[in-house]
Amino acid sequence: MYYNDVHIGYYLAVAILGLFVGQLVDWANKRLPEYKKFLSLDIFKEYKRNFKPNYILMLLTSAIYVTLVYTLGIKDTWIANLDLIKFLILTPMLLSAFVIDYKLQIIPNRLNLTIFEFGLIFAFIYGLSDVAITLNMLLGMLAGAGIFLLITLVGGLFYGKEAMGFGDVKLMGALGLFFGLSNIVVITLISFLIGAILSIGLLVTKVKKTDEYIPFGPFIVIATFISMYIPFETIKFVLMKIFTLGMYN
Repeated sequence: MYYNDVHIGYYLAVAILGLFVGQLVDWANKRLPEYKKFLSLDIFKEYKRNFKPNYILMLLTSAIYVTLVYTLGIKDTWIANLDLIKFLILTPMLLSAFVIDYKLQIIPNRLNLTIFEFGLIFAFIYGLSDVAITLNMLLGMLAGAGIFLLITLVGGLFYGKEAMGFGDVKLMGALGLFFGLSNIVVITLISFLIGAILSIGLLVTKVKKTDEYIPFGPFIVIATFISMYIPFETIKFVLMKIFTLGMYN
């Protein structure tokens, strides 16, 4: 049986994989903020002793994996499946960044560095077939980090405090390696749009106070997932419609 030209067996496999990965995300969320190793010799003993299923993360990761396979499909060669592979690897790290930043207002350096390292690996692999793709990914890294660094520095200059955490700067730089120049700019715009809408909602409903810090990492993560599923041209068209108040054709 096939759905969107993909055999149901693939969906079942990634669904089961997602359940295990989701639980590992929960484990990482407890270890990384405390600067503890995610993988160590005693991990299995400690994990077994403290094991408690996080069904929300397990089911969410599984659902994301299945929908990624449905959206991107399964191609004939592993090179053709690079987008799917990199998104499957990136997903748990994004979920970890979302949860940790939402709860603790930090994005651990180890997490950002891991995203960056995988980004470099994929940039190198893409470069084996087309160097222009690698150059675009490197430009995405510079643009992602540069835009947020500029906002942070300007915020510090005018308001005397960081407008953006350096964890966000590092995260956007690392994500630029995954998405390239055009897409990282789109992710930036979407994250600010979502951030503005949700922040206003949180303030209006008094979930957050006007002097209370609202972490930006979750907005970046949501924007990144949107870019995974929706084609660049579609997102560009919608954003142009929004920012030109419907005048863009």
